[in-house]
Amino acid sequence: METVIERLQKHLRQAVVGQEALIQDLMIALIARGHVLLEGPPGIAKTTAAKALAQGIHASFQRIQFTPDLLPGDVTGSDIYQQETGQFKFIPGPIMHDIVLADEINRAPAKVQSALLEAMGERQITVGNTTYPLPELFFVIATQNPIEQEGTYPLPEAQLDRFIMKVQIEYPDLESERSVLRLVREQDKHKTSQAHIADVQLDDIRTLQQAALDIYMADSVEDYIVHLVMATRNPSAYFNDDGQFAALIDFGVSPRATLALDRCARAHALLAGRDFVTPDDVRAVVHPVFRHRLVTSFQALAQNIDADQIINMILNKVPVL
Repeated sequence: METVIERLQKHLRQAVVGQEALIQDLMIALIARGHVLLEGPPGIAKTTAAKALAQGIHASFQRIQFTPDLLPGDVTGSDIYQQETGQFKFIPGPIMHDIVLADEINRAPAKVQSALLEAMGERQITVGNTTYPLPELFFVIATQNPIEQEGTYPLPEAQLDRFIMKVQIEYPDLESERSVLRLVREQDKHKTSQAHIADVQLDDIRTLQQAALDIYMADSVEDYIVHLVMATRNPSAYFNDDGQFAALIDFGVSPRATLALDRCARAHALLAGRDFVTPDDVRAVVHPVFRHRLVTSFQALAQNIDADQIINMILNKVPVL
């Protein structure tokens, strides 16, 4: 009999072809109770993956297209005056759903970004003097296009830190591209999706989230996580190179990165079918957890060294205790 994880993976693989890493990272972020930022060129199934995930777990889904003229009330909802009663009534916005696709999130102005900070960090929104709780699942899948920068606003560091993972998506390979072609052709021919229905309930996802928290983590693995974090903040304690590596980093990752690495490593172990976390689980998720939190220096930019390369240097230097 298929497990909940197997049913959901099967559903996503039939809806999204050739993006195994994307499917894996979406499930890790969901189980770890975080939000995920997807970065990649247009047309590589970012929206399709979000819709398929919502369909697979019978969750309410809403897509928000972010534009420069968007207002906070367009996202959170607002108090509307009712002539019949002479009172204001709160009309919920599109954010009041289980799964929210924030499409091209870097096109939103600062006021909208501020409204999202509370929603993503506290799982609640404030309109006027009233605070409204968001759905228990509340999972934000945000996308941004790294190619087109005109009319965009760089996401503030505080908001980037709210994403448990930043996933970079590449184009599919030759065989996957052929499979996508055939899949879409069949769907167009029959005017319907042939994807397997996962039949996963919201309670099943809550059970998985709790199971991930209950997974055993040895003290040595916990220490490994902490040392990886500290290597971004105090590189000189790990690199004896007269400060050359330290010069590549302006700011190390935040304490929220420590918590995110712990949760994502647990979720990775759960997806692998184990009841304990290994250092390999930590290494498997450290790049998407760290890459958007690590602030690289001008010197790193001048040497064409990005955050992923710095993370690789840290992984090669910090030993497993």
